[in-house]
Amino acid sequence: MKQSRMLIPTLRKAPSDAEALSHKMMVRAGYIYQVSAGIWAYLPLAQRVLDKINNIIRREMDKIDAVETTMPALLPADLWKKTRRYYTYGDNLFRLKDRRKHEMLLGPTHEETYTQIIRDSIKSYKKLPLLLYQIQDKFRDEDRPRYGLLRTKEFIMYDGYSFTVDRAGLDAEYENVAKAYHNIFDQMGLNYKVIVADSGTIGGTGSQEFSAPAKIGEDTIVYTDGGYAANLEKATSKFNGKQQIAEEKELTKMATPGAHSVDEAAESLGIDAKQILKSMLFMATKDGEDEPEPVMVLMRGNDEVNETKVTNALDADDLRLATDEEISKLLNGAHPGSLGPVGVGKDVKILADNYVKVLVNMALGANEDGYHYINANIDRDFRVDQFGDFRNVQEGEIAPDGMPIKFTNGIEIGHIFKLGTLYSDILGAQVLNDQGRQTDVVMGCYGIGVSRLLSAVVEQNADDNGLVWPTSIAPFDIHVIPVNVKKDEQMSLANSITTELEDAGYDVLIDDRKERAGVKFADSDLIGIPLRVTVGNKAKDGIVELKLRRTGETIEVKKEEIVNTVGILLKQAANDEQSVNK
Repeated sequence: MKQSRMLIPTLRKAPSDAEALSHKMMVRAGYIYQVSAGIWAYLPLAQRVLDKINNIIRREMDKIDAVETTMPALLPADLWKKTRRYYTYGDNLFRLKDRRKHEMLLGPTHEETYTQIIRDSIKSYKKLPLLLYQIQDKFRDEDRPRYGLLRTKEFIMYDGYSFTVDRAGLDAEYENVAKAYHNIFDQMGLNYKVIVADSGTIGGTGSQEFSAPAKIGEDTIVYTDGGYAANLEKATSKFNGKQQIAEEKELTKMATPGAHSVDEAAESLGIDAKQILKSMLFMATKDGEDEPEPVMVLMRGNDEVNETKVTNALDADDLRLATDEEISKLLNGAHPGSLGPVGVGKDVKILADNYVKVLVNMALGANEDGYHYINANIDRDFRVDQFGDFRNVQEGEIAPDGMPIKFTNGIEIGHIFKLGTLYSDILGAQVLNDQGRQTDVVMGCYGIGVSRLLSAVVEQNADDNGLVWPTSIAPFDIHVIPVNVKKDEQMSLANSITTELEDAGYDVLIDDRKERAGVKFADSDLIGIPLRVTVGNKAKDGIVELKLRRTGETIEVKKEEIVNTVGILLKQAANDEQSVNK
């Protein structure tokens, strides 16, 4: 492929709004172009990388008898209303109407559509199991699209769906897909962790997330050296709270002017922040209920509320912080910073973290601006309707495996879910089982963020000079650079080498541009092809220089040795990739 015929608009500087390394480098290297906020065009080099990623996915799916399909991106809203996701997805859902005023949406995922097809097509357990998938654009109206391809309004996703007659079948399909994911990400040279995750708006009872550690990752990976791994939403630690032993003192209201945070209240009252109770008011919405339920969550000191754990404990579909107006109405004109459970009526459910249970003589907001209570105690001064683990774990705490917890940032690259009969029950997808009885189809669903894989790979592999693509997904295997295209012996040798390498099965890009050598080398480093072949002044002797992009290692070889040497060096590059990301 001639570089002069490619669209590769390289830039010397990154866009001013680019924060992530991957965002900066892929724009600079001419891989992606921003059409609008959160909407990206994939230019020729990026398309070639995407094609190679998709081919890896397809090969691994073939091995587990998964069948590729394509669903429409434009979907009728009726099925989504039946499953309630038309409402629970909130503002992230692109909603529209056709010319006949039928409500439609742009698909962010396709559980409903696949379930409908199985419902109408499969009647007997003998036709199961089935594992169907697609690689397709998805749409989510992100409030804050950012970090290039990491958070966008339109993105490319692999989404797969398994259908079995029972739970054992689901478990088998789930394990098959998990193994395929390991093979996919291993082939791409990614460093990743498999972590316990929350199912979110997808639903279901079990899920695992594949996360690639990266500085810019928006997810927090909680892990230990012993193998425990979970995202922050699901992570737990061993409870180490000790019951305080003290005589209960008299409840007393104290003035705390200007104290709006735990630390400010602790300083004003002259007590340890761990002895202060933080109270936060949320509004929880459940399926089928129009009015949200007010819920107060109590935390120790500077512990952070884990909203996912609270949502799951309430079996709610949505949880949000109460507005100032809602707080004032429910708590006698109080505002955030002065909230507390004393005197709160039965119309507000009260949840407390397990660490609150062991505290005696606590300080807490008095539901009056500028005042706190001291010496408050459970049952005597306020009630708790439910105790539980409602906090975020902290680094250094002991994980369930007995090892200290560590944190790192991560990019979610894949997610697998055990849906069970959540969708089939609602949408009526049933088959006759081996006993002749109607039974709900048991489902699993599986996703890979294909377009964000580009960002994950770049975050883990780029250097100061540009991209460094793994050999398995690089847009080209080899970059041939004649230093001076005006010199016939250089162009003749470069063209001959290109043809020979292409005949040997390699993807080759030849830089036939009339540019200075420095520009060519800088662009070559920037676009990150694994192996560079420089054809320079020794072309008259049939000698060229080979350079590995990842290590910078160079070697001179004669033309007749180039195919064998290229094979050895690319194999070495692949081995280096594996060692770098272990």
